[in-house]
Amino acid sequence: MEPVIRVTNLVQKIGRKLLFQGISFEVQSGECFGIFGTRGAGKTSLVHILAGVDRFKSGQVEILGFNINKTEKFKRSLGLVTQESSLFRDMTVVENLDFIAALKKASRAAVREMNERLQLQEFLTKPVTLLDIGVLQRVSLACALLNQPKLLILDEIIKDIDLFSRNLILKELEQFLAEGGTCVSTFSNFAFSQSFSKVAWLEGGEMAIYDPEAAQEEWKRQEKYYAEQSGRYDD
Repeated sequence: MEPVIRVTNLVQKIGRKLLFQGISFEVQSGECFGIFGTRGAGKTSLVHILAGVDRFKSGQVEILGFNINKTEKFKRSLGLVTQESSLFRDMTVVENLDFIAALKKASRAAVREMNERLQLQEFLTKPVTLLDIGVLQRVSLACALLNQPKLLILDEIIKDIDLFSRNLILKELEQFLAEGGTCVSTFSNFAFSQSFSKVAWLEGGEMAIYDPEAAQEEWKRQEKYYAEQSGRYDD
């Protein structure tokens, strides 16, 4: 079976900084692929490339069988939530949902369903500028799911949000995966590593891929190593 994402020898530079030096990986249908790295490792840059938002220096990226340098057809089957809100700031929640539904040719029934599943009813008439981050992320995910995407690309969707919103979002992602969807999500809090099928660790322009348990062990090893280097643990 063809992978949903195939990245081959991806090279990216920002100014003089070499961000990725020839990384390659695949994401299979039904996987939840987590991208981890410390600040500046390139997590957001990578998801922006996968979503067709940013161009890249060299290499090849195929999404759903499409070479993204040659066509944008893959975007019809894509749902995206970025760290910078993609919602319209001068609109209410319901106006955002209705407008994005129109853009994606989604039905009114799809809007009502997402309102119920992400429990947005009490916020529909509120301007998005007045929402706390947890509700904002729920609205963003609802908009991303309106076109029934095959692939969800998420950038730190559960960072710094309330527990109720986090659990609603994780429940929605579990249902999305159970129905055959594929997900790629960045994260910077290692407590969330168990939510993923695989963990891609970005560091120094390179990528290592682990299963969640092996990633946890590597994280613990590095925590201990750097603690010892700093003199925090003096045995």
